Amino acid sequence: MTRTGTASETIAEFAVGFDRARMSAATLRQCGRALADTLAVGIAGLAEPSVGQALRYVEGSAPGLDGGNSQPASARLWGTGRTAPIETAALFNGISAHVLDFDDASSPMSGHPSVALLPALVALAEARDIEGQRLASAYVVGFEICCKVGRALDLTHYARGWHMTSSVGTIAAAAACGHLLGMDLAHIVNAIGLAVAQTGGTRENFGTGAKSFQAGQCNAAALRAVLLAEQGFTAASTALDGKAGYTALYSKGEDISAALKCLSSDPLEIESSGIEVKKYPACYGIHRPLDGLFDLRQMHPLTTDNIERIEVETSYRALAPLVLHMPRSGTEGKFSMQYTLAAAIADGEVRLASFIDEAVDRPALRGLMGRISAREVSDQIVPRWALITVQLKSGEVLRRRIDELRGSPHSPLSDEELLTKISDCVSWSGLSIDPASLFQAAMQLGTHRVRDILTAAERTIPTTSKVS
Repeated sequence: MTRTGTASETIAEFAVGFDRARMSAATLRQCGRALADTLAVGIAGLAEPSVGQALRYVEGSAPGLDGGNSQPASARLWGTGRTAPIETAALFNGISAHVLDFDDASSPMSGHPSVALLPALVALAEARDIEGQRLASAYVVGFEICCKVGRALDLTHYARGWHMTSSVGTIAAAAACGHLLGMDLAHIVNAIGLAVAQTGGTRENFGTGAKSFQAGQCNAAALRAVLLAEQGFTAASTALDGKAGYTALYSKGEDISAALKCLSSDPLEIESSGIEVKKYPACYGIHRPLDGLFDLRQMHPLTTDNIERIEVETSYRALAPLVLHMPRSGTEGKFSMQYTLAAAIADGEVRLASFIDEAVDRPALRGLMGRISAREVSDQIVPRWALITVQLKSGEVLRRRIDELRGSPHSPLSDEELLTKISDCVSWSGLSIDPASLFQAAMQLGTHRVRDILTAAERTIPTTSKVS
């Protein structure tokens, strides 16, 4: 593509000009799976205390909120039977879909693309009664921007402590929402500038409820930006790359023009770098070691009693989010290599139930956790890899290296594995939603309107099918 001027203008030009005819059937399928996964983890998140707190906040900020019919400017709070103003719905659904840290990821973005995009896009598409295929193309636009901007800023921006799901996601989501509404270049440029005015999020909040709030706020801010821009509210076209713009303040003033020139190049990021679907409800930096541990466990009887120590070696920056070695809560446990590996050995699995406070606080695991260490041994972010070494008390040493983790684009979860994850999420929520209906509804993204998809996705299990 030909660069027209500022970074905001280049992104806006891409968002305006993106032709959804470029999306193959496989791409649409990817989008549907991302929607199913995000809806499921959002529904699972309803059981978390911080989501209950967020719901009370929503109720307090929107008096009269109930389970009545959605108003034109309203959208669903997934799984609750309630609606709220679309900004508030995007905030709530973003919190719920990120609170378990079970939502998908992107290595180029160094963050979570679907939770940064879908709560805002789905709320807006529902409120405006937009077709699913248009939602899919907006998601692809946002995903492309997440990856391109993320890759350009990753080295400095993430190292400075920014939570890229939020800090990059807000910009991408605003542009994606602009595409969803069919805005022209000038309006999307303004939306990007208004998104820059609100973007933030720090890694210091990892392990607390604020991390999921940052994902929710990303979506609410993006919607606020695009709705203000729709009304003619203006912002600087240089908000991203100006002298006092985003790249100068949030990073080291990198020239991101080369990365943005590739926005329209083939293949699209969703096809090349792809979506990384989480198999385990824990920080992504733990997934490769977990894959390796479970491989070893299939060949050797590993218990908390027969292991002398475990050492993990991995690629640069893989351990940056793992800030808690001896966690005291379920939320903290998701960011602990020591706890998660110890729980995998003790329980033979890592599921949502692994991260309740009582599970994390088991005294029996503390001794093993103290014998687990992890270190980065390369100065390159990619290729990403992990080597797990288990030394048994017998003296035997077991090793397993994992390069492609399960759920990555090169080793994707099968539909059956994804449905198992969705079932775990729905079961965890305590709701009677039919996991198969949720999955099948999301896979109709290319042919149905968003309102109809959401209605079908929340269909309950028939009484005759329920297990007593």
